[in-house]
Amino acid sequence: MLVLGVDPGSITTGYGLIEKTKGHLKLIDAGHISSPGTIPFYERIHEIYRVMTEIMDRYRPAEMAIEDVFFAKNVKSSLKLGHARGAALIAAVSCGIRIFEYSPLEIKKSVVGYGRAGKEQVQAMVKVILGLPEILGTDTSDALAAAICHLNWARYERKA
Repeated sequence: MLVLGVDPGSITTGYGLIEKTKGHLKLIDAGHISSPGTIPFYERIHEIYRVMTEIMDRYRPAEMAIEDVFFAKNVKSSLKLGHARGAALIAAVSCGIRIFEYSPLEIKKSVVGYGRAGKEQVQAMVKVILGLPEILGTDTSDALAAAICHLNWARYERKA
């Protein structure tokens, strides 16, 4: 099964595609969508939607795992994050991809074993789990962590 993980952000949105076959995880593609903070916000959101749709059309993942909304101290940042999530969600719906949402705590616990793990710990574990030659950027690693989390949860849910 091919899963697209997404770490939404209004400046940088990470994505990662992982395929699970015979119990092994394989990185298919990963990266990030970045927009300069100088372009209008609505154009950044449109770019997230456009690129996510392009990725989904190219790879045809069966499911998408995305980080759920969390509470932040800065309301304006939370709203912008919500817009970025919305762009990715709408892209998935328009491409017919099933969506699964996980809290940051669930993702970290699934990948690192500790829900309050730091970004560096998540990066290191993603590298180990996928057998990567180097540590990826935080946005890309977080997106891959969401996909790994989903594949871990899906394994248990499908047995029931």
